[in-house]
Amino acid sequence: MTGASTADFVHRFEPGAPQAGRPLLLLHGTGGDENDLVPLGRMLAPDAPLLSVRGKVLEGGARRFFRRFAEGVLDEDDLRFRADELADFITAARDRHGLAAPVALGFSNGANIAAAMLLRRPGVLAGAALFRAMAPFTDPASARAGPARTPAPQGPPVRALVVSGVMDPMVTADNRLRLLRDLRGAGVDVRDETVLAGHGLVKADLDIAGPWLAQTLKA
Repeated sequence: MTGASTADFVHRFEPGAPQAGRPLLLLHGTGGDENDLVPLGRMLAPDAPLLSVRGKVLEGGARRFFRRFAEGVLDEDDLRFRADELADFITAARDRHGLAAPVALGFSNGANIAAAMLLRRPGVLAGAALFRAMAPFTDPASARAGPARTPAPQGPPVRALVVSGVMDPMVTADNRLRLLRDLRGAGVDVRDETVLAGHGLVKADLDIAGPWLAQTLKA
């Protein structure tokens, strides 16, 4: 299903093979859309259902999942709102398609909103592979600001794979360490990896993510 819209999110859904396990939620970077990560998702998880979502915010004509004031300076009020909006969409899409809680694969802006959901809406995602992510909130306590949220269901800890580029000009080493600290402080089981790369994806990212996803999607 291409170009479908539920709760105002344009998205693409591709059913997986029978008994394929958890779906893979694909969240593009700035300037992308719901088609960008589908080939990558299908390569890394050949049998998984794919749910790929288009961000609703425009920045100079480029699509994003939430606003920012400048590069590296996030609009955290908008991020909280958009994280809730996306989490509610995921819940509705699960009901519509009969899906288990998904594992997110996010790149850059998409990775940032996935990290925000892990902190703000625990239980919506079963895990997340975060490529070139930064800490979404300056204060992790602010992730839960606003209306009270349903506590996360009890069960195994959510898993996250954080893959950072050692030459990434957009994510500082301090910011990366803060992301790892915030996720672990929220009870997320984090695997931390770095690759010899800048902000873009390289083959080493896929070599790391493939086996991790294969295990996590079956959990």
